Amino acid sequence: MTKAKPVANSAIENHVYKVFPNDMNAQNTVFGGMIMAKCDRLALVVAERHSGHVCVTAAVDSIHFRAPAKGNDTLLFSLSLNRSWGSSMEIGARVMAENSYTGKVRHILSAFFTFVALDPASKPVEVLAVLPETDEQIRRFSNAEIRRKGRLAMRNQLQDK
Repeated sequence: MTKAKPVANSAIENHVYKVFPNDMNAQNTVFGGMIMAKCDRLALVVAERHSGHVCVTAAVDSIHFRAPAKGNDTLLFSLSLNRSWGSSMEIGARVMAENSYTGKVRHILSAFFTFVALDPASKPVEVLAVLPETDEQIRRFSNAEIRRKGRLAMRNQLQDK
């Protein structure tokens, strides 16, 4: 049995979403919640591809809106598994906005999602490790452990209050 799966086995690269007027808010920029929801759905695909199980969102953290998306933009969603621990997995999301007419690309969002894999009885089930292969994947793998320690420390501090 395989002990780890490469990041590329479950990654999504440049999933395309064309922005239309119904995606806009009163500021004439794309609703942040719509972008977040699409990231959550795509992160679910990454988690289920990696684990082979039904997965649920356990946490979302470090959502950073770096720039607004506008009308006539095409959004490019890229997500990949950064690391797994037991039944949980961290998936990183990066969203770019491409101007459909000029081709100019802007980084508009970065976020991290934690998913838990479930067995048929809805109990957490262990998932395979992830195998980072590129320098960038190795960096994300290492940084995921730092973020996890921070999440656990915060949870413990809040439980102590």
